[in-house]
Amino acid sequence: MEQFAKTPGSVCFAFLSSLLTPRNAARPCAHTRRGHADRLLFIAAVGDLLVIVGAFLLGFYLRFHSPLLDGGEAVQLRNYSGFIGLAVLTLIAMLASLGFYERHQLLHSQQTARVLLKSWSIWIVALMAIAMAFHVQPSISRVFLALTSALLIPGLYSWRRLLHRVCQHRAIACHLRERVLLVGWNEDAKRLTRFLHRQRHSAYDLAGYIPSGCQSPDDERGAELPCCGEFADLADLLAGSGIDVVILTDVHATRGEISAIADLCVREIVQFQIVPSYFEVLLGAPHADAAGGVPLLGISKLRLHQLGNRLLKRTMDIAGALLGLLLSAPLIAGFGAAVYLESPGSIFYRQRRVGRHGKPFDILKIRSMRLDAEMDGKVGWSTKHDPRRLRIGEFMRRWNIDEVPQFWNVLKGEMSLVGPRPERPELIKNFKHEISHYNARHVAKPGITGWAQINGLRGDTDLTERVRYDLYYMENWSVWFDLQMLFLTFFRRENAC
Repeated sequence: MEQFAKTPGSVCFAFLSSLLTPRNAARPCAHTRRGHADRLLFIAAVGDLLVIVGAFLLGFYLRFHSPLLDGGEAVQLRNYSGFIGLAVLTLIAMLASLGFYERHQLLHSQQTARVLLKSWSIWIVALMAIAMAFHVQPSISRVFLALTSALLIPGLYSWRRLLHRVCQHRAIACHLRERVLLVGWNEDAKRLTRFLHRQRHSAYDLAGYIPSGCQSPDDERGAELPCCGEFADLADLLAGSGIDVVILTDVHATRGEISAIADLCVREIVQFQIVPSYFEVLLGAPHADAAGGVPLLGISKLRLHQLGNRLLKRTMDIAGALLGLLLSAPLIAGFGAAVYLESPGSIFYRQRRVGRHGKPFDILKIRSMRLDAEMDGKVGWSTKHDPRRLRIGEFMRRWNIDEVPQFWNVLKGEMSLVGPRPERPELIKNFKHEISHYNARHVAKPGITGWAQINGLRGDTDLTERVRYDLYYMENWSVWFDLQMLFLTFFRRENAC
């Protein structure tokens, strides 16, 4: 750090370091790392946006208001504001589509220039085509575009290089790296280990290995990684060691062992990858990766894993929550007064629920039951015609009016407008062991409404069927699917509670 002293870059470098370095530099758990990684990616996206907008504004000034160039007829910024807004959004979308906002991109700077140039090439052609096809007025100056491009590429590259240097600091990089556990020890495992150890800024952190169920102690001799336990310890390792990825390298593992590992990874929300000889056990859409010449097959990431889609969904959530709170304020006041008249006391009810990545939060509802509904200490789902309900509560539950205050949870970022419904931790603590793929639904934020609820699966209904609908939603997510469910929510009443 001393060689940067008294240079302009040192101030920016120090500021970014203090902004990105977590308060607790100790090894974080998997959920904490994912949260920090999401925030780092958000900072990267915001920085890109500021650089792009700055390049356009500076390019506009140089072309039309700078004494260095003869701008000709005076052009005001408002004349170009629509075009600039479209150009900025399309460039961000192009960068996102090429994987510019993935965790590993913050640790690897080698691909930055290639991605930027490829994005710019496609973007500039598409932009000119749109301008000509729709006869944008006033006509877009080619000198303006050339000046903007000359500022844009170096600006983005310099900003990303600075961000990469900051993210390579150990206290920050540990939140971006994915901790990997190898199952089995063989030549592929050795090659993968040596390759990752040679990578100075690898996106992976090898936690160790465990022998597969069919390996003998002799197979472990000469291992270059620490042994983390026996094959029977895998469940405990995934639950408590912050493992993000499990890679099966043992070519002698049985189909039953592979299926058991895959099911365990789904329950613990851990990525599962295997060598290509095991492709026949994968269900879903496989994708291929390679590291150090070792080919890997795994299941494709969901659309909601992509930062661009998460930002788009979050934008919809914020806009929808603000509009929902504004429109529902009279509704909350009216039904809150009715609840108080029937059962004096708090009109709101807060209940602990499980959110994204298993993080608990307090959901907010208009109270629909008596104050002493759970005084006996028993926790359970409400049922149809539950005797604990208030008279007004029966009506509210029938029309989902009691859920309206959850727009506040959406605004806070604890929930989404659409997603799997959150459950109470006391009721689901054993579900990940009893219901296959149950914990996979916690990859997405819980929603006020969801595909399972639209189809009548709510409250005391078949959990296996609800999980199936929730997984279908996550695998097929799109903006239009969310809008469709929001629309259907107003026209489909659940028969269950």
